[in-house]
Amino acid sequence: MSALRPADRIGILGGGQLGRMLALAAARLGLDVVIFDPDPDCPAGRVAAQLVCAPYEDLAAVARFAASVQAVTFEFENVPVASAREAARHAPLRPGAQALETAQDRVTEKTFLNAHGAQTVAFRPVASAQDARDAMVALGAPAILKTRRFGYDGKGQAVVRSADEAAAAFERFQSRPAILEAFAPFRRELSIVAARGADGAVRAYPVSENRHADGILRESFAPARISAFAAAEADRIARAILDALDYVGVIAVELFELEDGSLRVNEIAPRVHNTGHWTMDACAACQFEQHVRAVAGWPLGDPSALRSARMINLIGSEAGDWPRWLAEPGANLHLYGKREAREGRKMGHVTLTGPLSRG
Repeated sequence: MSALRPADRIGILGGGQLGRMLALAAARLGLDVVIFDPDPDCPAGRVAAQLVCAPYEDLAAVARFAASVQAVTFEFENVPVASAREAARHAPLRPGAQALETAQDRVTEKTFLNAHGAQTVAFRPVASAQDARDAMVALGAPAILKTRRFGYDGKGQAVVRSADEAAAAFERFQSRPAILEAFAPFRRELSIVAARGADGAVRAYPVSENRHADGILRESFAPARISAFAAAEADRIARAILDALDYVGVIAVELFELEDGSLRVNEIAPRVHNTGHWTMDACAACQFEQHVRAVAGWPLGDPSALRSARMINLIGSEAGDWPRWLAEPGANLHLYGKREAREGRKMGHVTLTGPLSRG
C-alpha cells in the first residue's frame, strides 16, 4: 500500500471515545475519518467527516464502508473478526485481523505471548466446574478466574481462594469458557504503549505506572520511576509482540512488576489505550497521532516525553466536576461527549503535567 495523502479517508470500526480522539488527531493531520458504529449518537461520529450506522455483523455494510476509504483501523478489540476480515478485502486493515483474534481470547493471547518471549503468569483453560477445581489445585490460591472472551474494566472476573470458589465462580459466569490465572505477587502495575509503522520501524513511549480500583484504571503516572532494566525489558517485550504480529499501529502492553523486579505481561490491547492518554499533553507526538501516522503509512512521530504527567480518569458522575478542572491551573481536561454518566463509565480524563525529572 502506498502512503495516504492529505484529504484521504481512514475508516474506524467503533465510535467510542478512542475513535473520537483518533478522529480529532487525524483531522489535525489533514485526513478525514469515517466512523462505523451501530449507535447513531456515538461520540466519535459527532466529530468525524462521516458516520456509517449499521451493526458490525452487517458484512455488506462493512464492505461498502471499507470500499469508501483508503485504510481501515479499529478502536476496540471486540470488533467481530469476520467484520475485520471483510473490511480487509476492500482496504488495508491496520493492524491486521490476527491482532484481534489474538487479543479476543485470553488463552490464545497468553499462549501467543509465552511463545514469543513475553512471559505471563501460569494459567489453565477452564471449560467446566471440574476444570476450575483441577486448575485451582494446579495453580494454588489465590487465583483469578476470567471469562476467555469479552470482559473489561473488572467485568467477567473473580478472585477465588479455593476449588469450591473457583467452581462456583465458573457457574456464575454461566459456564462460559474461562481461564484461571495464577496470582501475580506484583509490586506495581505498569504499561508500555508502542507503535510499529508500515515500514517496520518501532517507537515506544516511556513506561507508565497505573493504579486501578474495582478493576477500572483510575490514574496513570508517567514516565514511571523504574529501573533501567525494567524499562529496557518492557521495550523488548513490546517490540517482540509487534514484530510477531507484523503489527501496524499502536499497541498497549499491560505489565506486572514483581517483587524481584522481573516483568510479566498481563494482557495486550491492539489499539490506542487508556494508559496512553497522558501522551496527549506530555509528549511530542501523542498515541492518537502516532496511530494515525502508522495507519496512513507515514513516518512515526517522536514519542519522547516533554513533561511528567499524572492522568486521572473521570468515571461516571465525576465528570460533573468539569468546572473545577477547567479552573485548575495546569490541568488539561478531556471530555468524551457521552450523553449519560453511568456508574463505572469512563466519561473523560484530566492530565496534570510538571517538569520532567531527569534522575
